[in-house]
Amino acid sequence: MAARKLNVRLPPEVNRILFVKNLPFKITPDDLYELFGKYGAIRQIRVGNAPDTEGTAFVVYEDIHDAKSACDHLSGFNVQNRYLICLYYQQNRMNKKLDQKKKKQEIEKLKEKFGLDDS
Repeated sequence: MAARKLNVRLPPEVNRILFVKNLPFKITPDDLYELFGKYGAIRQIRVGNAPDTEGTAFVVYEDIHDAKSACDHLSGFNVQNRYLICLYYQQNRMNKKLDQKKKKQEIEKLKEKFGLDDS
């Protein structure tokens, strides 16, 4: 089976880090280890605990093929009456979102500085 894994060409967006959304707020990291651990060795799980990150988690696998298997099987999986959304973490997308937030903040500061409003 290991030899078969080496010959498989994966899409470029596939990586070892999964971004999981729509998690129940009461789910524990142990529950996530139990759920995601079925697909391979996990290096780390980070659960969002801030108000804007609640219901999300990052799951980091040791092997890229285990991450792909987990994403394929658990995307849409029902956990405590919520359907999971499993995505591959993409650093460049996250950077774009942060850049957009920074630009909006800069625009708001300039509006305040020059006394402009949205109307």
